[in-house]
Amino acid sequence: MLARNALIRQHSPLIRRLTLSATPTRLRHSGVTAKQYGGPVGNPSHRVYFSRDNVPLSPWHDIPLLANPTTREYNMVCEIPRWSNAKLEIDTTTPFNPIKQDSKNSRPRYVADIFPYKGYIWNYGAFPQTFEDPEHTDKDTGCVGDSDPVDVIEVGQAICAEGSIHRVKVLGLVALIDDGETDWKVLAIRSDDPMADRIQDIKSLETCMPGLVSATVDWFSKYKVPDGKPLNSWAFDGRAKDADYAHSVIAATHDAWNRLIHSEKETGFALTNTTVRSSPHYLPVDIASQEFKTLTGGLSGQVPVDSTKVPVKWHYVHEGMVTNCSKK
Repeated sequence: MLARNALIRQHSPLIRRLTLSATPTRLRHSGVTAKQYGGPVGNPSHRVYFSRDNVPLSPWHDIPLLANPTTREYNMVCEIPRWSNAKLEIDTTTPFNPIKQDSKNSRPRYVADIFPYKGYIWNYGAFPQTFEDPEHTDKDTGCVGDSDPVDVIEVGQAICAEGSIHRVKVLGLVALIDDGETDWKVLAIRSDDPMADRIQDIKSLETCMPGLVSATVDWFSKYKVPDGKPLNSWAFDGRAKDADYAHSVIAATHDAWNRLIHSEKETGFALTNTTVRSSPHYLPVDIASQEFKTLTGGLSGQVPVDSTKVPVKWHYVHEGMVTNCSKK
């Protein structure tokens, strides 16, 4: 814990360090376009790609992490709108990192509805330019990272669209342990939300939205149980850490991303980008545009959506098991 506190103090220069990161500050998320290819959610070929002025972008590498250095606001890429069930995520292994629907046995994945919840109970997304390093063991959790960008739970009133980018204010975080890996879940609220001025931290979140943090822990604990898996576990006994702690985690994972994007060794991740000129994976506009056309050229056709896989019932989970009455 002392090491984490030192990191928090160290990252009062956090703003300056992130502002001087490799991504040019001229890139503003308001100019970014997200476009769907391959049909709607539910199609195996469904993809959402990003561009600016017709130049392809990676939502992982080319969207700046910091939205406002002075106020410590960040950009969040929304992957999953609230109340929906499709498990959508930034693809870290395909060039330009489109959003796609996760699959299992070649079938699109959906999270189950677990009583009393409907789908994802918040807008769910990721912080660009962050990386949970699978080769680094966190001192506080004792676990390595999960190889993904840091997850963001956006608790505001509006339902965000898949692929939309929003400026958010960080409130704190919870730390899921998923298959022995640290999976940070940062709690945040859109800066333009009507309640953003009143919700500044975990305490005010509990005051304005009582029960949301505990419901979040409950949801993540149970959401894999209908698939035959055990309850998930937590670092810190599922207790939320404050905003300063969350900022330190974001800073550390941004540093990990910076090392990754500048790595010349084979990593297994798609690091193609069009803005980080110091990266060996940077592509000039003409080459990037040609590669993008090749990637998306075969995604125009639509495959019928398999509606039988969309959840249509609640699952009742008690003591880590689906009750007999909930089963088929």
